[in-house]
Amino acid sequence: MTGRFIVLDGIDGCGKSTQIRHLAQWLPASGLMPSTAQLICTREPGGTPLGQSIRELLLHTEADQVPSVTAELLLYAADRAQHVDTVIRPALLRGDWVLSDRFAGSTLAYQGYGRGLDRQLITRLESIATTGLEPDLTAWLMVPVEVSLQRRHGEKEDRIEAEGRAFLRRVADGFAVLAEQRNWSQIDAQQSVSKLSQVLEQTLRETLQ
Repeated sequence: MTGRFIVLDGIDGCGKSTQIRHLAQWLPASGLMPSTAQLICTREPGGTPLGQSIRELLLHTEADQVPSVTAELLLYAADRAQHVDTVIRPALLRGDWVLSDRFAGSTLAYQGYGRGLDRQLITRLESIATTGLEPDLTAWLMVPVEVSLQRRHGEKEDRIEAEGRAFLRRVADGFAVLAEQRNWSQIDAQQSVSKLSQVLEQTLRETLQ
């Protein structure tokens, strides 16, 4: 594969979406990408037509249709398998770059650490869904749970975001463990938007140049 695969991850309210939008403009003009490469911006769940349907089931379903925790895990795995097979891997094989809002680490953090499901099982499902594909760079945007909740105050919550403070704290702790285990770039996301953008730009240059 000649393309590059970049992931931004972290708890809700860490600023991923804002920085994805910034990098979508910055990366093609940065000189890091080959002139022939396209930048594909995507997300999980929901990076494919099938994935968008799965996203609706996972995050916005009616109360009487909420998936069990096991069904939830398998839906995330199905979304990822489709995403890798039809979007990410083909793009990388073409030499394009892929920038994703979340990837496999989120499932371990939310379903493994947050919900307490078997993390070895989740890792095996990850291996099946990704067929061994790993990002060239995962940037974990770190914010305390209190900051996350403050930033999201007043916003309409999806089903996962509505789980509450204790759940979010377990997820944040999971991200911290994964960042160490998987050698992710750990970035303080309490900085201003512009400063955080600068730090991400420098991280990408140091890692991918």
